[in-house]
Amino acid sequence: MGEIISLCDLKKGQKAVIAGVDVGGEMGRRIRDMGLTPGVEVSCVGRAPLQDPVALRFMGFTLTLRNREAGFVRVRAS
Repeated sequence: MGEIISLCDLKKGQKAVIAGVDVGGEMGRRIRDMGLTPGVEVSCVGRAPLQDPVALRFMGFTLTLRNREAGFVRVRAS
């Protein structure tokens, strides 16, 4: 498969599978509660004009995350 990168490094149209969340505490719980858990396939569907936030599509819905939050999520890019 692909290399492990940060979720905020995905390019528009690129797909990946979540490998893990590299933050604990409230932020880690919040990210996992949004459905960003290991094994979930995500695709980058767009970015704001200044590249922040990033829009992600997974499990039938679209989620936008700031790059700061997306930076904690590691994915295996395809």
